[in-house]
Amino acid sequence: MGAIAIYSSGMVTGIGESSAASCAAMRAGLSGFAETSFEFGGGPLLGASVAFTSELEGREKLRVMAHAAICECLAAEEIVELSTIPLLLCVAEGSRPGRCEGLEDALLSGIAQEWGEQWHADSRVYASGRVGAIQALAEARRLITAGASRCLVVGVDSYLVADTLVAFDGKHRLLTDENANGFIPGEAAGAVLLGPVKRQDEPQLMCLGIGMGTEPAPLNSGEPLRADGLVHAIKASFEDGNCREADVDFRLTDNNGEAYGFKESALAATRVFRQQREAFDLWHPADSIGEVGAAVVPILLGMMLAAVSKDYAPGPGVLCHVSGDDEQRGAVILRHRKWSND
Repeated sequence: MGAIAIYSSGMVTGIGESSAASCAAMRAGLSGFAETSFEFGGGPLLGASVAFTSELEGREKLRVMAHAAICECLAAEEIVELSTIPLLLCVAEGSRPGRCEGLEDALLSGIAQEWGEQWHADSRVYASGRVGAIQALAEARRLITAGASRCLVVGVDSYLVADTLVAFDGKHRLLTDENANGFIPGEAAGAVLLGPVKRQDEPQLMCLGIGMGTEPAPLNSGEPLRADGLVHAIKASFEDGNCREADVDFRLTDNNGEAYGFKESALAATRVFRQQREAFDLWHPADSIGEVGAAVVPILLGMMLAAVSKDYAPGPGVLCHVSGDDEQRGAVILRHRKWSND
């Protein structure tokens, strides 16, 4: 369907209240992990909370985080009127324990009220957790191809919810003193502003290809894992973007510390990539900000935007891939284009 460009990003995480602060901390290998008031596995649970939301909870916390990320993202492009920009909002999957009731409608309307405006009629909510923003990117590309001048993809999520933590602890998925194969819960919001590809002589970060897949052996299914769903998603993103293996210099993933995710990533890489490489970096922000669910893809895109802008990316091309707790898998190919005379 063609490429679209990523113009700007915004984020709030457990290590920073802006994209610049969060990405700088992640680049430095810092983490926002601290003991929480929750106790699991014989001691306080580590978590990565957003500092300025400490007195908030539920939908209000999510709304405030999303609003902050949107403000940063739009300010970078000096946009103050939102009624012409479709908002594609990504939130926790509907099946997640502890999820706020009526989250979709309440959060979208709450963000609109914060701005004192109605959102574009094409705005919608994706309640698909980590994979939701991949679906949103595909819709953003469709809208932009059809004539939209801009589109906003936002993800916001929090795992620091009592009922959520109890449920995941019951499945032995939290990292505790008694369980090394688990994740550290976090919370975050990320936003990216998308639009048409600019002139050939302008540097820009482009989304070239998008792919989806379905995994027949999701986490805790008991089925042997071959990473079929992720392999299909990655290959589909290559085909969609008319890309080759050589167009990818490193990878960005949602791996959160659980063995399943790293095994899936490794299996997919061995099945997709054939050329010999001295290095093939795998970046995963959960090392710094914990498991942030639906916010992870906009944060991954913001990380790439920062890395190419500051010239510390391993190369101009990156594969982003994510896996839901269910069967859904998604992948995106991004590439940075520098000045034409470089």
